[in-house]
Amino acid sequence: MFGRPPLEERIAARQRELGPLKQGKYFPHGPAKMLFIVSLAIVVITHLAALAVLWVDAGP
Repeated sequence: MFGRPPLEERIAARQRELGPLKQGKYFPHGPAKMLFIVSLAIVVITHLAALAVLWVDAGP
């Protein structure tokens, strides 16, 4: 559209420029790494809070 290549070709060109990932580097995008860590922390904290509620509340 408007003289630009299709989206698939632009994505392929960008991936060719980046090249292969380096050993031990799984998140080339910084915000993606932070989002993953924050979401993982939220899941762990909510599970620990649920376990704490179960341990504290003895039930009827």
